[in-house]
Amino acid sequence: MPVDHYENFPVASWLLPARLRRPVEAIYRFARSADDIADEGDASPAERLAGLAAYHTALDRIEQGATPDDPVFGPLAAAIRDHAIPLAPLRDLLSAFAQDVEKTRYAHFGELMDYCRRSANPVGRLMLHLYGDHDPRHLAYSDAICSSLQLTNFLQDIAVDYAKGRIYLPQDEMAAHRVSEAQIAAGDPGGLWYTLMHRQVARARQLMRSGAPLGRALKGRIGLELRVTIRGGEAILRKLHADPACVFHNRPALTRGDWLMMLARGLY
Repeated sequence: MPVDHYENFPVASWLLPARLRRPVEAIYRFARSADDIADEGDASPAERLAGLAAYHTALDRIEQGATPDDPVFGPLAAAIRDHAIPLAPLRDLLSAFAQDVEKTRYAHFGELMDYCRRSANPVGRLMLHLYGDHDPRHLAYSDAICSSLQLTNFLQDIAVDYAKGRIYLPQDEMAAHRVSEAQIAAGDPGGLWYTLMHRQVARARQLMRSGAPLGRALKGRIGLELRVTIRGGEAILRKLHADPACVFHNRPALTRGDWLMMLARGLY
């Protein structure tokens, strides 16, 4: 299952236990297709919101016991039924995707974390549910990891998101560092750009570290998958810290060498 297109979803899906692959595929297809409604193509905002509203309606039908004859919601309904998957995290994802249609600036870090709570954290919570883990500590660890991954994605995609009219850097911190939107538009890493970026990287790194114990707490292949995912986030953050200007000219990405190192380190 290719998962590179939806960054918030766990990577290295081949590591998942076989029993979880089908429900994970169903959840991924739901999330990917809904995100595409909000983000891809040339539909108007009203059309995008109408498409997401239709997804809400489909979830309501599933909750009422229906099994839609649809390539997205048919498998999802089966996964929800077979694994007692809660619908609240799925609705949270739709809420975040709708917010992307309507909101393009974030006044402060608290607003970003609220977005992460709905755009990223539901994925980790759904994975833990499938694994049968409802430990409150583990849920908190998962939230920290998923929020860190979302913030990391925002940082590596600064230029990409600006081209779509969005900025996911806190506006108050941009102002404090005298970084303007014109500077982002020009791809100019001058002034206090490095200082601003280092602050964002440090915060994402701290979140990742605070959630990292979950990678050891979960046993078996799902624990290995999570450790590899954590290593991947850490690798991107190292690249961003080393060269905060790279977001304008060479978006940081994981190389084959990075993947080999992540897997090797994840094994121990």
